[in-house]
Amino acid sequence: MQGLVIKSTGSWYQVATDMGSIVDCRIKGKFRTKDIQTTNPIAVGDRVDIEMEPEQNTGIINKLLPRKNYIIRKSVNLSKQAQIIAANLDQAFLVVTLASPRTSLGFIDRFLVTAEAYDIPAKLIFNKLDLFSEEGMEILAEYQHIYTSIGYPCYEVSALEGTNLHIIEGLLKDKVSLFSGHSGVGKSTLINTLIPGMSLKTGEISDWSDQGKHTTTFAEMHPIPGGGYLIDSPGIRELGVIDIDKGELGHFFPEMRNRMNECRFNNCRHINEPGCSVLEAVENNEIELSRYESYLSIFHNHDTRS
Repeated sequence: MQGLVIKSTGSWYQVATDMGSIVDCRIKGKFRTKDIQTTNPIAVGDRVDIEMEPEQNTGIINKLLPRKNYIIRKSVNLSKQAQIIAANLDQAFLVVTLASPRTSLGFIDRFLVTAEAYDIPAKLIFNKLDLFSEEGMEILAEYQHIYTSIGYPCYEVSALEGTNLHIIEGLLKDKVSLFSGHSGVGKSTLINTLIPGMSLKTGEISDWSDQGKHTTTFAEMHPIPGGGYLIDSPGIRELGVIDIDKGELGHFFPEMRNRMNECRFNNCRHINEPGCSVLEAVENNEIELSRYESYLSIFHNHDTRS
């Protein structure tokens, strides 16, 4: 029997089977995902083979079906380990707020680089439009210019007042979409408004298991009326970029990728090399300084917190 993993606590997985039932499942023995060192071998969004346990209503996951893609983050507790947030995504949205809490440009850039590296189209949702002052609207326009000019769609909404949510609804239809962002950016309010009947707690993440708060570091998948799934990931405090070779990092910045072939050296790191077209573009304000600073930060692996 095959199905879709829609919920996880790390030890138990809720699987929506192709037959229409929902089964609580465990992993068989020492189940490991080939070539990926992560704390969770199975993630929300995975397609799996399961078999029912004799005389019980629970199942065993015995096979992971091939993934189209997945997105990972550094594990909060073990910095060298990674955690798969979700798999088989059509798109990933980062919910951004300019205040209460502030989402830094560095955090946005690390999210976008991660999405690029795992081949997932990314979009930005600027929430809490109802709180913006005149100055806030100017900063919003600057942020949006940075990202729309390099190909990332930006949407401004107010989850509280329902502003522009019909646009987001249209984007979600028939797609598997991930919502991510800091705690407090209004993801739960947004999801509650987008999916009628949803009652995610706002201000805190609901805890599905009895094993304490650390289990809420796993995502959850919600069916959207009319087609598609929305994956709610828990609030991310930090987002480390993992498994990206320094020599390839520039490929995940679209505005740098477009200029790389013009560098004098094939192995240009875009840091201090002569004849570097990327550095030239930064000097000519053709590449945003904030984006280039994010590149340097990730390259040198220092600022892994926002």
